[in-house]
Amino acid sequence: MNKRFRGNKLILRAALLVIGTAAFGQSSQLNMVKPAVSDRDLVIRISEITENAVFYPVDIEGTRIEVLAVKAPDGTIRTAFNTCQVCYASGRGFYKQQGTVLVCQNCGNRFRMSQVEVRSGGCNPVPIFPRNKTVTDADITISRDFLKEAKAVFARWRRS
Repeated sequence: MNKRFRGNKLILRAALLVIGTAAFGQSSQLNMVKPAVSDRDLVIRISEITENAVFYPVDIEGTRIEVLAVKAPDGTIRTAFNTCQVCYASGRGFYKQQGTVLVCQNCGNRFRMSQVEVRSGGCNPVPIFPRNKTVTDADITISRDFLKEAKAVFARWRRS
C-alpha cells in the first residue's frame, strides 16, 4: 500500500469518527474541567450540567480537590468528589468519562452516571449527599468547610 493511500485512509477514519460521534449525539466535550476556585465555596450552575460529567477543581489551603457533577439518566443532578473511595491513596484514583461511564484511572472500574451519589463505600466516586450541599433552582453550593473535610483523600491525588 502506498503512503498517499494510507494517509487518505487515516483521514477517512478520523472523519468517520467525527461524523459517527455527531450522529449518535455524543459530545466532544467529555472530561471538561472548569477553571479552579480557591479557598471558597464551590458554586455549580445547574444550567452547565448535562449527561457529560463536568469537573470542578477547588484549591483548599494548597490541596487540589475536584468535584464532578453530572445529569443521571433519570434527570437528577449528581455530585461526587472526583476520587475513588478505595484507590485515592494511589494518587491515580480519579475518574475520566469514556462514553457514558466514568472509569477509575487506577483500577479501571466503570460506573454508570446513575451510580454517582448513590453508592457509598467500596470502589466508587466519593458521594456528596444532599445534606452536604445547598441546591436551588439555579445553583448547587458546596461549602468551603465541607470541601476542607475532604482534603485528606486528595493529599496524593494527581490528575493527568
